[in-house]
Amino acid sequence: MDEQLNVMLLDFLVDSSKETMKKINTICCIGAGYVGGPTMAVLALKCPDIRVVVVDANAARIEAWNHEDLSFLPVYEPGLAEVVSKARGRNLFFSKEVDQGIREADMIFISVNTPTKTYGEGKGMAADLKWVELCARQIAEVATSSKIVVEKSTLPVRTAQAVKDILHNSPSAVSFQVLSNPEFLAEGTAVQDLLNPDRVLIGGDQSEAGKEAIQALAGIYAAWVPEEKILTTNLWSSELSKLTANAFLAQRVSSINSISELCEATGADVDDVAKAIGMDSRIGPKFLKASVGFGGSCFKKDILNLVYICRSYQLHEVADYWEQVIKINDHQTARFAKQIIKSLYNTVNGKKIAFLGWAFKKDTNDTRESAAIYVADHLLDECASLVVYDPKVSKEKIYADLDFLNTRSSDENRSLVQVVDSAYEACKDAAAVAILTEWDEFVVLDWEQIHAHMKQPATVFDGRNILDASRMEKLGFRFQGIGKPAV
Repeated sequence: MDEQLNVMLLDFLVDSSKETMKKINTICCIGAGYVGGPTMAVLALKCPDIRVVVVDANAARIEAWNHEDLSFLPVYEPGLAEVVSKARGRNLFFSKEVDQGIREADMIFISVNTPTKTYGEGKGMAADLKWVELCARQIAEVATSSKIVVEKSTLPVRTAQAVKDILHNSPSAVSFQVLSNPEFLAEGTAVQDLLNPDRVLIGGDQSEAGKEAIQALAGIYAAWVPEEKILTTNLWSSELSKLTANAFLAQRVSSINSISELCEATGADVDDVAKAIGMDSRIGPKFLKASVGFGGSCFKKDILNLVYICRSYQLHEVADYWEQVIKINDHQTARFAKQIIKSLYNTVNGKKIAFLGWAFKKDTNDTRESAAIYVADHLLDECASLVVYDPKVSKEKIYADLDFLNTRSSDENRSLVQVVDSAYEACKDAAAVAILTEWDEFVVLDWEQIHAHMKQPATVFDGRNILDASRMEKLGFRFQGIGKPAV
């Protein structure tokens, strides 16, 4: 009887806390990029009673999010246009009025870029927190009422302390609670990841006010995410979990890529090896796809950040371990470029090489750290002539990626690299084809037609292992996949 009474009392207390919990009516997200835009679009779709405003000082980006033609959205993700069309104008809004968005919001998400530093202490490894700090200072200066501030950007562990310090020294008497709510999205499946997440992680202070803030955010996600998938921790565990998750995923890719080189040397097939080990329940099959190398905005940046943090705590052996993941990835990309050169009689000078794909993976227009950029740079150093086709990446973006490397002048990049509108045009008269992105359309191309219009002998380097080697050989190609026996 006493036990039943205790259960009833506990239920009463839980219900009472829900009733007194601050109702979140308006959310502001600072940053309308790859994370902020899709995340807020899905949140608005699933929480029609909450006004969601995404703000960004970049007027062109906001204009693109508001464009009547949804094909102009600045982020390409399958299903995103449909989500935006349902919520935009109802309770989802995109604005360049950052101060207004901050003032009117009950909860503010910080979703700005945190690139690797290109200057000063920690150059090339540490995260540049300039934009995060600027956001915190702007919130502190503009806010006129209490706010829950949520870190959505990927940040080094203990960053929340700096944000809290800035906010708590606000010139006004406004109170703030800081939460960590890292994203675990995979580009290309971001909308599905948001609609059906593996987990939602929320970290915050373990004080009474901190726990109330955690529950306020958890209550929003509970509108569509099962309760058992909403995990709550302290701030530092949440921040570190994001870096660790990306490090573990990248580690798996580098591990199978290291084995791919051994497969090529011994005559084994990396796909067979991956399938065999992936069926072990302790290992599992995900992220065991050998390739020319991983890319994207997170893996390299987050591992370098992790390495830098470890070194700052004098954990040099730990830092060395994780740094090797990056070294293997860089080696894999360079190795792919060198294979092309070696197979083309040790010179690509003046030879046309077709690049199919520039995005770092299919179903996204994101090119950050794409292996294609570095393979191209290596081949351009050897005076190759490149022709690039990607169904979602613009000509301007491809040239901007090459210019950013600062390896050669902008004029040189434009004279050596041609960007075309079809795979067939790219491959015509090419000495070799390099597949750098696993777009589905590349699988169903008329490869017999492509072979007929290439320089002979025609060679295909499949950096994503999406084509059937035996079929390509029958069509007359010299074919080389990653971790595959030579045909």
